[in-house]
Amino acid sequence: MTSRVFVSIRVPCSPMQAFDIFTKEIGAWWADSDLFRFTPRSPGTLAFEPPDPSGAGGRLIERLPNGKTFEVGPIRIWSPGERLVVGWRQATFGPEHATEVDVRFEPVGAETRVSVTHSGWDTVPQEHLARHGFPLQFTNQRQGEQWRAGLERIKSRATATPPSPAPVISSDD
Repeated sequence: MTSRVFVSIRVPCSPMQAFDIFTKEIGAWWADSDLFRFTPRSPGTLAFEPPDPSGAGGRLIERLPNGKTFEVGPIRIWSPGERLVVGWRQATFGPEHATEVDVRFEPVGAETRVSVTHSGWDTVPQEHLARHGFPLQFTNQRQGEQWRAGLERIKSRATATPPSPAPVISSDD
């Protein structure tokens, strides 16, 4: 995968809080796009099903209004507060089509830089329904706009959520 979209923003919270907002609240901050619907029955509500305690499994799903569930992609890396990598596909993708989202959470002073890299749109032909006949540059631009808007909503959620207090460390002298 050589083609990629990269979007980054700083949010006023810890990396762990940013990870939690990204994963636990994706159903609240993700906005559907008419250009990038996962299924013909979309929009639904996105949700992460985290890996089990051994680190196996886990996936990103869309719960559709009709009660069905569509798997957007498997979780490849789940490192709370640090990194999340997940497959990303639409229902019309064939086995030769694959995109992937890699999200990093990096502390920067009192804030966290949340960076999203969405790669692989070059595996989807221009004439494919998911690309709407658009050249790759336009597809990436629109996908980047969607991610930018989502990250802005994460920032708003982080701003509205007070940070957790630092743990109190006591000593028995």
